Amino acid sequence: MGASLKDVAERAGVSVRTVSNVVNDFPLVAPETRARVQRAIDELRYRPNAAARSLRGGRSGLVGLVVPEIASPYFGELAALLTRGAEERSWTLLVDQTDGDAERERRLFEGARAQVVDGLIISPWALAPADLVPLPGRPPLVLLGEQDGDADHVAIDDVTAATEATGHLIGLGRTRVAAIGLQPHLANGTAAHRLAGYRAALAAAGLPADPALEVPVRALHREDGAAALDGLRAAGVPFDAVFCFNDQLALGAIRAALRAGLRVPADVAVAGVDDIEDGRYATPSLTTVAPDKAAIARHALQCLADRLTPAGARLPARWITVPHHLEIRESTAGF
Repeated sequence: MGASLKDVAERAGVSVRTVSNVVNDFPLVAPETRARVQRAIDELRYRPNAAARSLRGGRSGLVGLVVPEIASPYFGELAALLTRGAEERSWTLLVDQTDGDAERERRLFEGARAQVVDGLIISPWALAPADLVPLPGRPPLVLLGEQDGDADHVAIDDVTAATEATGHLIGLGRTRVAAIGLQPHLANGTAAHRLAGYRAALAAAGLPADPALEVPVRALHREDGAAALDGLRAAGVPFDAVFCFNDQLALGAIRAALRAGLRVPADVAVAGVDDIEDGRYATPSLTTVAPDKAAIARHALQCLADRLTPAGARLPARWITVPHHLEIRESTAGF
C-alpha cells in the first residue's frame, strides 16, 4: 500500500484538505506550508489516485510544461503556442519553472505534479540523461532541446544551425568570430552542440579555434551577453564578429558594443539564435537562427497524444528534428 493523503497530512502536520490543495496546485496555500507538504509528499513517495482524478477516460485533461525560465522570451513564445495547441485538443497546459535547478527538475519529473498531468513536456538544463527515463506509472514524456534521454525528443539541429550562423559571419569576411554562450556547469547539451557547430564552421573556413574567443556565461540573459563582450574587450582579445548562443545574449552584446563606441555591423557583426520578437524590433535588428517554434509545439503535443493511445507505450522513442532557417537582418547586413 502506498502512502495516503492522511499519511502526508500527519507527516506535514496539516489537514487532509491542505494536502489536497497542494496536490491540486490550488493557489491559496502559504508558501512555507506548501513547501512542508511537498517535502512530506516526496519523503513518503505519495502518488495521487489516478482513477479518482477524473471520470473522463481516467484522464485529468492536464498537460505539464516544465521550462527553466518562464520570463525567457523564447520559452514564453513556445508556451503560448503550446497553450493554443493544447486547447485545440481540449487539454489545459500547466507551466512550471525550474531555474535550471536539478532538484526542482527532479521533483517535477518524479513528484506529485507528474502524477496529476496526463503528460509532461520538459526542457531540462540540470538533470543527466539517466534521470530522464520514462518509467511505468509515470505520464508520457517529451524532451525539448539537445538533452539526451530515452524519451520522445523534439529539437532543431543545433550543430547545423550554429554552423550556418557562424558560416554567415565568416562569409562577411570576418576572421575573428567569438562564441558567447558556453555553459559547462549545466548538463543541458544545447550549448555543447552549438559550440560544435561554431567550431565546424571555423574548420571549414580554415580558421583556427581560439579558446580566448569561446566565452562561458553564467546565464543566458542580456546582461550576460553584455558582460561577455565587455570581458573580451577588457582582456584585449581582438574580434570582428560574435555568434551568441541565444538572442538575449546577442542583444546584450550589441548594447555593450554600441556603448563602447563600436559600430554594428561595421566593426562587429552579431548573430543569435531563437528569433525572439525583441530581436526583430531592436536597432539594429538582429540576425538570428529562427527555429520553427510552431512545429516544435505541434510535434511535442502530437507525441503526447500518440503516447496516450493504447499502443502508445509500445512505440519506440522518437527524435524529431524540426526546421530552422537563418534570418539575416541589420546586425550583420547593415542598414
